[in-house]
This record gives sequence, C-alpha cells and structure tokens, in this order.
Amino acid sequence: MSVADLLRKKRELLELKNKEEGKEYLKNFSAKEDVITLVSGIAYEILSVGTGVNASLSDKVECHYHGTNIRGEVFDSSIERGLPAVFNLSKLILAYQEVVPLLPMGTKFRMVTPPEYAYRDENKSKEIGPYSTLIFEVELISIR
Repeated sequence: MSVADLLRKKRELLELKNKEEGKEYLKNFSAKEDVITLVSGIAYEILSVGTGVNASLSDKVECHYHGTNIRGEVFDSSIERGLPAVFNLSKLILAYQEVVPLLPMGTKFRMVTPPEYAYRDENKSKEIGPYSTLIFEVELISIR
C-alpha cells in the first residue's frame, strides 16, 4: 500500500467517524425540548428572543458568536476576541444563511449544523475536519 493510499484510507475513516458522531450529536440535540429542527436538518434553540427586525440575505449582520465542534473545541469566537463581527450574510456558511433571516435582531441562539450546511468535506483545521457537525452560539446585534 502506498503512502497516498494510507492517507486516503485515514481520511475516509475520519470522514466516517465525523459523520456518525455528528449525526448522533444532532439527533440528541434535536430531541431536546424547545429545539427547532428545519427540513435541512439544521437545529437551533432560542436562548433569548430579540425585538429587532429580521435580516435578509443581502444584509450585513453584526453579531457575537462562539463556534465549536461537537467535542467542545473552539475554532472561532468573537466573544473570546471581545469584539463583535460584521459579516455579509450571503457570504457565510449555509446554516447562517438559513437560520439568521428567521430571527429578529437581539436574539441569542444555539445552532447545530450538519456538515452539508457548514464546510462539507473540507478539512479546515484541527478542530474542523471533513464532514464535521458544528455548534454556534450567536447573538444577533444589528443590521449594518
């Protein structure tokens, strides 16, 4: 077996592990009371409801967020940096594009996204491997 074959096999095993563990995590999260699961499989719970307007895909949204994998490893956090982020909603992962327009500004929510609505087969970092299910805690602050 060549080195390339060994690396391919290792990646296939990691993909399978991430898919299986992610499905189980999402299933358990979705079973919680007050969790909303969309047709896409994205699940979220509202931690506190805002009173602002809803964003559209063409908007820039200011928010605080904390992103982890299902093992709780942080891969990005505006909260840890102490500075809210401003994003073009249409440029974010599909999970944000699907959930954020449903919620008014000021809302805080936790979202669990299957890999198809995040980074799919990309191996983004040591925390985000191929087919990783991701968790985001988000506070929608304003539309810019």
